[in-house]
Amino acid sequence: MLHYLLQTATSSAAAEQFSADSLRADTQQLIEKLSTTTPSELIAELGREAIQFGLKLLAALLIYIIGAWIIRLVKRAVSRGFARKGTDGTVSSFVNSIISIMLWVILIIIMVGTLGINTTSLAALLAAGGMAIGMALGGTVQNFAGGLMLLVFKPFKAGDFIEAQGYSGTVSAVNMVSTKLTTLDNRVIYIPNGALSNGNINNYSTQERRRVDLEISVSYGSDAEKVKSVIRSVLAENPSVLGPEAGAPEPFVRLLRLNTSSVDFVIRAWTSATEYWNVYFYLTETLYKRLPEEGISFPFPQLDVHLKNKN
Repeated sequence: MLHYLLQTATSSAAAEQFSADSLRADTQQLIEKLSTTTPSELIAELGREAIQFGLKLLAALLIYIIGAWIIRLVKRAVSRGFARKGTDGTVSSFVNSIISIMLWVILIIIMVGTLGINTTSLAALLAAGGMAIGMALGGTVQNFAGGLMLLVFKPFKAGDFIEAQGYSGTVSAVNMVSTKLTTLDNRVIYIPNGALSNGNINNYSTQERRRVDLEISVSYGSDAEKVKSVIRSVLAENPSVLGPEAGAPEPFVRLLRLNTSSVDFVIRAWTSATEYWNVYFYLTETLYKRLPEEGISFPFPQLDVHLKNKN
């Protein structure tokens, strides 16, 4: 690490020394020219240099316009190519962001060279500054590496509904340093790729089917067989509840526990991933209505008090 810091400092010092020497030489040339040139010749030369600089500036502006147009075309072509191949949207957005940054850096270097600025010294300064910035932005580098890990191992893809880092939502895009989620209430959340790749990811869209787990509590004294019969009839009425005919296990209804103030039953029923919440809310609401109609009451906290006569 110390060797790396010494190398960085040496490169920075060399770049600064090169720039100082170049500035000193340019200053000496300007002084010599002023001492040997008449005012009229100086004005004429300044006019010629102004015209040349204006032409260079116009050329740089034209290069910028054409370059920006080409960058948009390249990004559009890359996106269409990924779409034709059916590539995952997360890969497409990640590669597009990298290509965009690389092309813009190349365009800026070309523009600077067109203006007559020495790109060699600029490259040296950028290299020295890049090392310092890279050390200062260690977290950003970690997020970039995390994005690469997500693309390699693919724990999710664009359109998947995931839960990670305390947030849940649909994956919209994976950029160089962050992943974009759209929540159920239409909020946009950006999660750093470094934290995302090192944490737990719960992907709800990987499997086609999900199991609905629900507990129902009834009062003591209720007929257990009747409670199970009512629950099974409610399950059978919903076509979204899958059974053996669809290759899923039979819905599971059992007495789970004898609680303090209630008798608890557990329900486990399979459905498609897209119908999970519809089935969950259907069972909750329908059983709330159906059980009382069948003479089965819901419990409430109870406390038995026994009074003893000491006389």
